[in-house]
Amino acid sequence: MAKLSRNAIIGYPAGIITGITYGLNPLFAKPLMNDGASTEAILFFRYGIAVILLGAYLLLKKESFKITLKQAGILLALGLLYTASSTFLFEAYKYIASGLATTLVFLFPVMVAIIMVFLKVIPSWPVWLSIGATFAGVMIMTGGTGSEAINPIGVWFSIASAFVYALFIVIINRSKAISSISNSLLTFYALLVGTVVFFTRCSLSGAELMTGLDSGMAWINLIGLAILPTIVSTATLAIATRNIGATKASVLGVFEPITAILVGTLVFGEALTSNIITGILISVVAVTFMITVTKR
Repeated sequence: MAKLSRNAIIGYPAGIITGITYGLNPLFAKPLMNDGASTEAILFFRYGIAVILLGAYLLLKKESFKITLKQAGILLALGLLYTASSTFLFEAYKYIASGLATTLVFLFPVMVAIIMVFLKVIPSWPVWLSIGATFAGVMIMTGGTGSEAINPIGVWFSIASAFVYALFIVIINRSKAISSISNSLLTFYALLVGTVVFFTRCSLSGAELMTGLDSGMAWINLIGLAILPTIVSTATLAIATRNIGATKASVLGVFEPITAILVGTLVFGEALTSNIITGILISVVAVTFMITVTKR
């Protein structure tokens, strides 16, 4: 049996961590939204806290913050894409169940594969098979999230979140200009853009910044959002994408809807149906198949 390459040993666990941590979005975000905090305020503090923590880490490492003008342009685009993905997802939470919204974002591996085809990078048949199986698994999962009518506005917000997230992944994978930038510095600048964007949106909207954020638990949730679904997921996504490619890193995002659905079941009391269990099993088998067959 062939040994996994160094890139695979680094990239696959990073991709799994990305999916799990990003799937924790509802765990921290839903209580804040239920307490009346605005989407703009939540995301401003989420990104702002993450920038402060990550900036302190980079200073301790004595890593240079210097980038070229061309790199700045690409990092600005990445920051705007990541910001848009977060915004669309949080807006979707207002219309459909958080587990379903986060699950629908997992359409992004299909979008990544299609974008890569346009860039003349054709995924191998095991990867296409894994994409098809994980997509089927996710569709089965969504069939077990509840009996109430699904608001199409929430579905479209989730799909929009998936699309801009796919673009984010492809740019990280394909841009040679930022290939020399460390994963931590890339994450720092992407989140810095988000902080500026959401501060501007808060200022222009006239929304009360501290509404719903006046308790200790609210700040625990904000710090949780800043560390796990933000710093950790973005940094490990960059690591996975650079080591195993955009498409495979995307397929490993199957752990995102699995985590979101488990959070919905265990924390928010959503039903764990046979559809959900079946979908999770299909998706995990598909990802395991891809890792086993496509050793590099």
